[in-house]
Amino acid sequence: MAEQKVMMTDPRQEDYFYQEAIKTLRTNIQFTGIDVKTILFTSCYPNEGKSDITFQLSQEMGKLGKKVLLLDADIRKSIFASRYGGGKQVHGLSNYLSGQNSIAEIVYHTNYENMDIIFAGSLAPNPSELLGQEAFNELLKALRDRYDYIIVDTPPLGSIIDAAIVAKQCDGAVMVIESDLVSGKEAARVKEQLEMAGCRLIGAVLNKVDLKKDKYYHKYNYYYHGYQEKKEVTKKNKES
Repeated sequence: MAEQKVMMTDPRQEDYFYQEAIKTLRTNIQFTGIDVKTILFTSCYPNEGKSDITFQLSQEMGKLGKKVLLLDADIRKSIFASRYGGGKQVHGLSNYLSGQNSIAEIVYHTNYENMDIIFAGSLAPNPSELLGQEAFNELLKALRDRYDYIIVDTPPLGSIIDAAIVAKQCDGAVMVIESDLVSGKEAARVKEQLEMAGCRLIGAVLNKVDLKKDKYYHKYNYYYHGYQEKKEVTKKNKES
């Protein structure tokens, strides 16, 4: 379907525990059932790490041979084109919803295996109205048959209503919660908004956890890196 290609880059430094957590998230999503194909990701506040998680998750899904579409539905303040590549001139979701481009013109192949992307597109003065149109529902219907998973990145629901509008068209939702930032009351409020939109909350991701405060993971981290360093020393001794 996608004829345009875009070269994307991953600025995140390699992190063993983060990658393992993403793989666990991938596995848990796979066990939610075959009917859960369109999955919304939201948060309570900005900068909780939601977009990075959707980007990493889409890559991991693709590595398993699943055909994945990452749909950036944050047409207020998207970071995908600037952070991961794509440039400022790419057509995207807002361009389609406003009737400027067709579906074929907004879907891009990426350099990651089995992963396509739809960028947010041009900044729009009326995001909620655009997302609430029947055109958005028709877009998801057209894409469902072409992808195993559609990962939808939305603005934080604790600040903006857009995610609740998108949630009406999704099979399930995942909340990203920054450790030591979001209160239980605020998380419950966002969960309630998702349920009122008719979208099932299938899970939550506790992000930016300080492993030094977690005795189990801090101990595991110590042994893991100690083991890796020991392997490197042993390897060098054998070579010399």
